[in-house]
Amino acid sequence: MASSSPTYVFSADTERVDRALVHRWLSEEAYWAKGRPREKHDAAMDASRNYGVYDSDTGRQVAYARVVTDGVFFAWLCDVFVDAELRGQGIGARLIDGVMAELDGLRIRRVLLATADAQGVYRPFGFDELSGPLAWMIRTREG
Repeated sequence: MASSSPTYVFSADTERVDRALVHRWLSEEAYWAKGRPREKHDAAMDASRNYGVYDSDTGRQVAYARVVTDGVFFAWLCDVFVDAELRGQGIGARLIDGVMAELDGLRIRRVLLATADAQGVYRPFGFDELSGPLAWMIRTREG
């Protein structure tokens, strides 16, 4: 007898990403990207590595992450999002596990991310707060 629970699969295929869905998620629901214009979102995706998790039965995308990297030394994991209706089922962990496997294959030395509330999601993958003599700095501009 077949299971009624969906199976979720990770993919690093950028062509598979539902750009309209991801833009809606981020621009309407993500605290860090509310109001993000579609053209800027698409440009950021085009300049990044893009990842998704999909329902294996329907092919529907259920999660997304983007990585900005030089492919050698540094990567920034960003725009991590899981469909709000499906949170708590391990989909985010499946997504991060897949992304980290891809980046580990590149032997990237530093992977950075920022989160206001999901530290517990990332700790099992080796992430921790910044410490040591480095002082990260930021430059921002309006718009």
